[in-house]
Amino acid sequence: MNTIIRKSMLSVAGLAFAGGVFAGPIAAHANPVDTKPVAVAVQSAAPKPQGDQSHITLNDEQTANVKAIIAATKKAGLPERAAVISIATSLQESKLENLGHLGDANDHDSLGLFQQRPTSGWGTPEQITDPAYSTTAFLKGLRQVDGWQDMALTDAAQTVQVSAYPDAYAQWEQQATDLVTQHWNS
Repeated sequence: MNTIIRKSMLSVAGLAFAGGVFAGPIAAHANPVDTKPVAVAVQSAAPKPQGDQSHITLNDEQTANVKAIIAATKKAGLPERAAVISIATSLQESKLENLGHLGDANDHDSLGLFQQRPTSGWGTPEQITDPAYSTTAFLKGLRQVDGWQDMALTDAAQTVQVSAYPDAYAQWEQQATDLVTQHWNS
C-alpha cells in the first residue's frame, strides 16, 4: 500500500512538473499582458462606519464645539481618529451642544458635550462644561483603552463612556469623519 501512495504522489508531482515545463514556454510566447498599473484598494487605518448613519445640520455653536474638540485632540498629540471618536461620542451624547443641568430630563448629573458626571469623577460642573477640558478628559479615558486606534468606534467610545446604549455611537461615525476632514487643517 505504501508503494501505491508513493507512485501516486510521484505521478502527481510529475504531472505538475511537466505542466510547468510545457506551459512555461507557451506562456512566454503568449500575447503580452497589459502592464498598466492596476488600482489597488488600500485598507484605511480606520474601520468603516457600522450600520445606518445619522446626520444633523450644525449651528455655529455646534461647529465651534467641533473645532474645540479638534484643537484639544491636536494639543493632546493624538491623531484624527481620536477626534472622530470624540466628535461621534459628543454627537450621540449631546448633539455637540454643551449641555448644562437639564432638570428632570437630565440623566443623573450628566453635563457638557460628553454628558460626563461630576459624581463619576470626570471633574467639577465648571470643568465638564468647558469643551477643552471635557474633551481632554474624554481623550485621557480613550488613551487607556488598549487598541482604540483599530477598534470599531462604538467599542472605543463605549469603553470610555459606559453608556446604557453602547451601539448608538456608531451612527455618527460618517458625520464625525466628515467634520474632522473638513476642520482638521483649518
